[in-house]
Amino acid sequence: MNAFPMLARYNRWANERVYDAAAALPDADYDADLGAAFGSIAATLNHLVVGDLIWLSRFAGTPAPQLSLDSTVAEDLPTLRQMRQTLDTEIVTFADQLTDAAIGATFSYTRATSPETLTEPIAPALVHFFNHQTHHRGQVHAMLTRLTGEAPALDLIYFSRLHGAAA
Repeated sequence: MNAFPMLARYNRWANERVYDAAAALPDADYDADLGAAFGSIAATLNHLVVGDLIWLSRFAGTPAPQLSLDSTVAEDLPTLRQMRQTLDTEIVTFADQLTDAAIGATFSYTRATSPETLTEPIAPALVHFFNHQTHHRGQVHAMLTRLTGEAPALDLIYFSRLHGAAA
């Protein structure tokens, strides 16, 4: 079973919920360094966009954007949200087009943190791609909880209940 289309849709749904919660914050809270891996909600959401841009270029076999993992690609939340929505649409389209042959293939890319070229099977890289989002969204969730006392439910099972197993 190819679960990647469902994971892409879950990813989009969870991102929408996180961005809705972030939009309700005062700018000072959105930008506050709360001690997470990338500091603030703003920096963490920027990192996720950067990571997706890099991984999508790798999967497509195109040159990766020249960005460091802590780059700020958008200074304000509305601009970042538009970038996120565009990426999430691209991710859903990409996942919908994955064939069994593509999932079973390997691909090569140059790391973002060193000039090393790696060749890997695509399936574990796709799992990492979606897990990376979940990992950092969890950090944003913790920051939102710290700032507001609550954050939106992001569990995959909630998404599945709302949208069905074929989501």
